[in-house]
Amino acid sequence: MARATQHIIYVHGLWMSGGEGLLLRYRLAREVGAEVHAFSYSAAQQGMDQISAQLAEFVAAIDPANLHFVGHSLGGLVIYSFFERYACPPGRVVFLAAPCVASRAAEQAGQAPFMSALMGRAVAEELLIPRQRRWRFERPLGIIAGSHSFGVGQLVAGFDEESDGTVAVSETRLPGASAHIVVPVTHAGMLVSARVARETAHFLREGRFTTAGD
Repeated sequence: MARATQHIIYVHGLWMSGGEGLLLRYRLAREVGAEVHAFSYSAAQQGMDQISAQLAEFVAAIDPANLHFVGHSLGGLVIYSFFERYACPPGRVVFLAAPCVASRAAEQAGQAPFMSALMGRAVAEELLIPRQRRWRFERPLGIIAGSHSFGVGQLVAGFDEESDGTVAVSETRLPGASAHIVVPVTHAGMLVSARVARETAHFLREGRFTTAGD
């Protein structure tokens, strides 16, 4: 059997395992014609340096000539941190509702000691400490944000702007990104939305979304 020439690594968000992205991964494999791999990590037990090193080992085991990344929520920051530390084969990246700039929901929840402990080290390092991020890596980045405000984060953060119920649209706007679009889905709904899958696949193939975005 011929080896796949393109590979995609899907990186899950907080309190997830990768299994929740099964439908999205199936759609991406079909629409991009690539082999899709799910990378799993523990944000509660590991710091971001450990997670990045684990992802580097995961990439090395695949040993791809061409490699794309898709990160949901905290998974986007895992990918960002990985690129800060390691070189990687060429490809494109899509973030799905990643809190690139800040996370009011995490900040508010983090004020409760038990919630801070539950969210873990990686969240404390990436979301509870102010960070100035800019996409400066030599690969296109497309960002998809959600605008259907339904979720626990809405109750915690009390968003007064567009959000997906967990992350505000403004919190996804990473300077240096190639493209940014907003889709009417919830934070978790990103993973089962046919439109999100189509837009993600299109960006991975073409380096742009089907709509101009903002």
